[in-house]
Amino acid sequence: MKKRQIFILLTALFCLSSLKSFAQDIPYGIVSFPSCVTESKYGKQEQDAFEHIKTQMTTLMNDIEKQLNEIATLFQDPEYVDSLSPEAEQEKKAQFQTLSEELNRYQNQYMQVMQQANMKLMQVMNNHVAKASEAIAKRKKIPMVMREEACFHYNPSFDITAEVIQEMDKNFEKDSQKTAKAEQAKK
Repeated sequence: MKKRQIFILLTALFCLSSLKSFAQDIPYGIVSFPSCVTESKYGKQEQDAFEHIKTQMTTLMNDIEKQLNEIATLFQDPEYVDSLSPEAEQEKKAQFQTLSEELNRYQNQYMQVMQQANMKLMQVMNNHVAKASEAIAKRKKIPMVMREEACFHYNPSFDITAEVIQEMDKNFEKDSQKTAKAEQAKK
């Protein structure tokens, strides 16, 4: 009876240890997508383009807002309003109304443009991360690469984010050289 209990205990321990070893042998890669966006050269380039669009739209809206504030300030001054002819006052009110509508239109357009630019950034970066992940997976013979966001928990030794970023930067350099050669050929 005692031998049987010892045999069962040893068998259970062997199974558990081999199961743990098996889990460690399953190769997979984990990539932090946000890190790839913020740290890679592609990501920085895309973020710069996004910020450029944002700055252009913001500058345009700020100019209109400034004009609106100037007109509103003029209408706050009773002496100025009294000095205006009825036609001039109507003209200023119409100008204020037009600028208000234009600002509203630009604000709506701003939201749409920012959403589109953000979607483009995410799609482009997703393609670059996927391409780099595939290259790393082939090189390391990893059958699966997942986003970090898809995992509740993972062994940090499976994190290949730094390698993916390096691969993305290598691809960026290749693309930059191709672009530079193409531009030189045009000249």
